Amino acid sequence: MAISLSGKRVAFLVTDGFEQIELTGPKDALEQAGAQVDILSAEAGTVKGWNHDKPADDFPVANTFQAVSIDQYDAVLLPGGVQNSDTIRIDQDAQHLVKTAASAGKPIAVICHGSWLLISAGLVNGKTMTSYKTVKDDLVNAGANWVDQEVVKDGNLISSRQPDDVPAFSQALIEALAA
Repeated sequence: MAISLSGKRVAFLVTDGFEQIELTGPKDALEQAGAQVDILSAEAGTVKGWNHDKPADDFPVANTFQAVSIDQYDAVLLPGGVQNSDTIRIDQDAQHLVKTAASAGKPIAVICHGSWLLISAGLVNGKTMTSYKTVKDDLVNAGANWVDQEVVKDGNLISSRQPDDVPAFSQALIEALAA
């Protein structure tokens, strides 16, 4: 029997330059399971995805980081992409959202470079996580235990390494939301 996420709502936190498949893969999987996905960003309008190092599609922003409360959502997802992850990590409103989600025990799913926001928000110390290989040192230096696995679950935190992991990453978040 397929898992139904009807009534569940997931916030995707992004800025321009996110890795497009790390948004569209989980978004499609969550929506197929019945969840509502909202793309949130620092500013209203649209955000641009990237296919590795090439600009890709534009996506409508449902709301801004500042205009929402984490109480409106059942989970948070952080796609990677170097440009996106480097920009979002210093956004105080994005940091507030992930800190509030962590305090509330909501699932936080992060892939690739997306963990930079969690590092800047002080949320990785003592956590076992994975990421893209170039982020390993950042996570270790912030106190995380880094492992090279497709998906790692530590409490409410779900992490994956790269676009190849998107199917398993999406499934792990769906299972966490259904629990």
